[in-house]
Amino acid sequence: MENQDIRTALDRHWAASAAGDIEAEHEIYHDDVLVEYPQSGERIRGRHNIQALRGHHPAKLGFTIRRILGSGDLWITEYVLSYNEQPTQTVSIMEFCDGKVAHETQYFADPFEPPAWRAQWVEHQEK
Repeated sequence: MENQDIRTALDRHWAASAAGDIEAEHEIYHDDVLVEYPQSGERIRGRHNIQALRGHHPAKLGFTIRRILGSGDLWITEYVLSYNEQPTQTVSIMEFCDGKVAHETQYFADPFEPPAWRAQWVEHQEK
């Protein structure tokens, strides 16, 4: 699969995620995909289990893609995931095999206030 084809599939995936289109969102995954959330220690095996889990999420979700980078079989999406309008910085690492995601690892980081001691060396980003 060419890079542009994967990028198009990722754009469709994230747009479907943001729209709540549970069917289109999960077309990108192999049937036996493994999705990992290292911070909670959870592993979800199989596209149908991921789809069921995400389809039962109780919070209102929102997505703002910051950037998508990748080549070949390894792609990274950096985005802001909002749970009930509370932003969480998120990184998704997707490994493709035969044009579908075989493995995904997602990292979630809550915002925090920067320490005052480093203010003279930094610029502040929009939250």
